[in-house]
Amino acid sequence: MVTDTTTYTFPEFCRQEGQLAIVIPTYNNATTLGQVLTDVLTWSFPVIVVNDGSTDHTADVLKEFSGIRVISYPRNRGKGYALNIGLKAAMESGYRYAITLDSDGQHYADDIPVFLREIALYPDSLLIGARNLASDNMPGKNTFANKFSNFWFTLETGIRLADTQSGYRLYPLNKLKNMHLFTTKYEYELEIIVQAAWKNIRVANVPVKVYYPPAGERVSHFRPLQDFTRISLLNSVLVTIALLWFWPWKCVRSITKENVKTFISRHITHSPESNMQIALAVMFGVFMGIVPVWGYQMIIAGVLAHFMGLNKVITIVASNISIPPMIPFLLFGSYVTGGWILGRPVTLAVHEVTFETMKDSFLQYLAGSMVFAVICGGLAGFVCLILLSIFRKPERSAG
Repeated sequence: MVTDTTTYTFPEFCRQEGQLAIVIPTYNNATTLGQVLTDVLTWSFPVIVVNDGSTDHTADVLKEFSGIRVISYPRNRGKGYALNIGLKAAMESGYRYAITLDSDGQHYADDIPVFLREIALYPDSLLIGARNLASDNMPGKNTFANKFSNFWFTLETGIRLADTQSGYRLYPLNKLKNMHLFTTKYEYELEIIVQAAWKNIRVANVPVKVYYPPAGERVSHFRPLQDFTRISLLNSVLVTIALLWFWPWKCVRSITKENVKTFISRHITHSPESNMQIALAVMFGVFMGIVPVWGYQMIIAGVLAHFMGLNKVITIVASNISIPPMIPFLLFGSYVTGGWILGRPVTLAVHEVTFETMKDSFLQYLAGSMVFAVICGGLAGFVCLILLSIFRKPERSAG
């Protein structure tokens, strides 16, 4: 499974001691672990093996390799936990990068140079080995799961990848030092790349080979029901965080003088849409930013704007009225409006209003938010229409 290493010249940083280590988590893969280690050690990098509570003869296999560091614990804790232990060990030893690969023999050690070439061009990236999903013996459920994961990763980060599930990766350890991860099973590998993307770490694919043995010889510890459920729950949490925080934050960060001028020119001053069409898009966007569908305002606003024939970009931008600094004011406005509608007293100040305090007055908040959204949307649309009528040249407003 390895090639002649003398035919490849490592990037300069790889020759420096303490730059890169190989981390291999393993659980009951004694039949393949020995060959994996033999192949990896050919490349002369330090190797850290995390024995995740194996109950087969993994410990005996590891005793045959004196040049590796072994971390063992008695109870199986999950792949994510083992990876986290291995990456922390590499980090504490001062390594800049860690390449991780599985111990079941599906990864080829002679693909290590692929990662090294890429990291030499783009230092401190997080690289994921992209497998050929049409390869021989590739399980159908793996192909579906990967496409499913790719979709959610794009929704959560805006980054398109061909493979988000491969365990063959290169991690930039210095960039991950202050990252707090909450998962310990298979979903760990998804959480870490999403958080890395949110921290503005470059996440990219590199092409790698993969070997899947025939179905009768395949050993997998993935439990479809339990693990897929956990991954789905994690995606639900990550999407909510992305819609409430990441995408609004990214939108705010993108606000520069040039970007604002381009947006105004393309969607307002040089738009073929009439003043009324633009005002309606603003009105609907503000309305959707306030109605109680927290976490999904932008998606729903964009979809509905498409079917309503409104400018989707303006609608989505206007829906960002619900960015975190504005949330207490929007909640308070909804709460006060609800009190006016239902004839209930207002007992909270704006700085006391949170999602938690709204639970105690849910009906008041719910009724008030709908009316408050209509009022704010209508007001925003009216103001927008007046401003467009004053400042937009007549010839620009032809529908």
